Amino acid sequence: MARKRRGIPIHGWLNIDKDAGLSSAQVVGRVKRIMNAAKAGHAGTLDPFATGILPIALGEATKTVSYITDDSKEYRFTARWGEKRNTDDIEGEIETTSDIRPTREDILKILPAFTGAIRQRPPAFSAIKINGERAYKLARAGQDIDMPEREVHIESLSLIEIIDTDHAIFEVTCGKGTYIRSLARDMAVKLGTVAHLSALRRIRVGPFLEMDAISLDKLAKLWQCPAEFEGLLPITTALDDIPALAVTEPQAERLRHGNDVAVPNQADGFVCAMDGNIPIGIAKIEADRLHPVRIFNL
Repeated sequence: MARKRRGIPIHGWLNIDKDAGLSSAQVVGRVKRIMNAAKAGHAGTLDPFATGILPIALGEATKTVSYITDDSKEYRFTARWGEKRNTDDIEGEIETTSDIRPTREDILKILPAFTGAIRQRPPAFSAIKINGERAYKLARAGQDIDMPEREVHIESLSLIEIIDTDHAIFEVTCGKGTYIRSLARDMAVKLGTVAHLSALRRIRVGPFLEMDAISLDKLAKLWQCPAEFEGLLPITTALDDIPALAVTEPQAERLRHGNDVAVPNQADGFVCAMDGNIPIGIAKIEADRLHPVRIFNL
């Protein structure tokens, strides 16, 4: 017999501002406890030392997580020149040091080399699987890991401020799979020195913006009056780039039961099928037929 899921069904998205020191999984756990939600997940892992936007999907919104993880993201990060750490961030152990410190002119000169499609080697301390094992587990066990390079896309990279000779703040807009720790590490190599991240904050994930995010503490206070809570975003928040398609009630019923329906004169592609203001699910139009792909149980 299947175990009954605890909690109440809540469907939608939360724009959470993660504190430093918490893993993404811990944030999900706290959200579930605060809201007594039956089901929750996150879109796009943030390292424990990092802060900022962590979109949390609740209930049927978890079926749209992949659409958020594929979206572009923006980060603000601080590179600490002169120290290479084994984790490429402030939480690791110092491996090597350098007396070389880049000037503003040096930094500005290398930025174009890190925009567009670039090759990047993920950090050894990452969740990528190597032969079925998480890389960070192998790294913690002292194993020498050869991380494979991958291609990532950097839309923009800007120098925001030079705090002092040891620290510089940058902002980057990037695509899926980009490691900011690797970016800072590789920039330092290009500058003839070493570096690690001393601070990392995610300021946008797709449609989720820093200005609209709420902390876990604020969520706990606001959720004391659920009927007045305005922070729960609709399931369709993750589907901004997918066109909506209105269907009739009979068509909606067929789609909910896994059947396709006729939609003459519609262009092929993915849509969010809508029954009035209620999203039915993600569907695909092909040859004038609408085929259900992921149906929401609302």
